[in-house]
Amino acid sequence: MARKIMKKICLLGDGAVGKTTLIKKFVFDKFDDKYIMTFGTKVTKKNVCLSCGGTDFDLTMMIWDILGQRVHDSLHATYYQGAAGALLVCDVTRRQTLDGLDEWARVFRGVCPETPIIFLGNKSDLTDQAQVSESDLAALAAKYGTVHYMTSAKTGAHVEESFLRLGTTIVEGMLGREV
Repeated sequence: MARKIMKKICLLGDGAVGKTTLIKKFVFDKFDDKYIMTFGTKVTKKNVCLSCGGTDFDLTMMIWDILGQRVHDSLHATYYQGAAGALLVCDVTRRQTLDGLDEWARVFRGVCPETPIIFLGNKSDLTDQAQVSESDLAALAAKYGTVHYMTSAKTGAHVEESFLRLGTTIVEGMLGREV
């Protein structure tokens, strides 16, 4: 019998990087390129089955899609409380969204210092418009001692893999604290 757990996951990054679209792809396997700005936060639920340390887990991910405007840092800090992990997303066609991830990570880590994070370079299918390389994203991830993925909500490239990697990292950390 699988052990049931529920964990809060935050998606962070500037506006229009594709956070909502990544969630829709992961949760509903749908892609919609119409931009609709997120106001405040929206929570979506997804159940996944993971196996860690010889135990099966039924992990309910409560995925928080957080407004992508950094002027709301004090409000964001409230949203981050209780988070078990975060995906920090940039749009590879807009360099400034990668540059902004350092600040997103700093504020998040200020609230959740030991919480795992993973960096995502979204819209990786738009290779002819890319302003961010995988090595750029890898360098930022290395600075925070974590991993990165080049994702595409349109093609589905590395979307499920990145969410499941974060889920596995969260469960492994939880198991490590139980010993």
